Amino acid sequence: YMVLASQFNSFLDPVTILMALPFSISGALFALIATGQSLNIYSFIGVLLLMGIVKKNSILLVEFTNTMRDRGNTDAMSALIEACPIRLRPIIMTSIATIAAAIPSALALGAGAEVYRPMAVTIIGGVLVSTILTLYVVPCVYVVLDRFRTRDQNRLKVKEAFKSIGNENLEIY
Repeated sequence: YMVLASQFNSFLDPVTILMALPFSISGALFALIATGQSLNIYSFIGVLLLMGIVKKNSILLVEFTNTMRDRGNTDAMSALIEACPIRLRPIIMTSIATIAAAIPSALALGAGAEVYRPMAVTIIGGVLVSTILTLYVVPCVYVVLDRFRTRDQNRLKVKEAFKSIGNENLEIY
């Protein structure tokens, strides 16, 4: 949380990003139950890998929405309407690539396949469920938490401070 808070200069954006993580765990557990796999150390490693993938998808969405807001869409809803279709393709592409990479391990029948199968099943189920739900939940949480956001007011105060000392052309990140 603190690394994300320092990266986004916000305490609200990490909450929005991390809201997708419970869906990945539920998808992973559902996939393990559906395939009859056990919850072991390899499936826990799959859950850790899954957390990074799901968090990356949420970061893509929130970061680009903030970029749209910096470009002039000060309203959260209009920024999301513009940002979500643009970021849909990269999110879907990485999710499909991750699932496709895990399918051979999930279907393997050779020696030692029983070791890696729970990890692959965890990744496939978690990425599948979390990708679908992340595309709905993260924008909804972003809009709900936007009423508590002070980012725009702080940016305006900084711009006014720069104007008062004569530096109107300075870019603020």
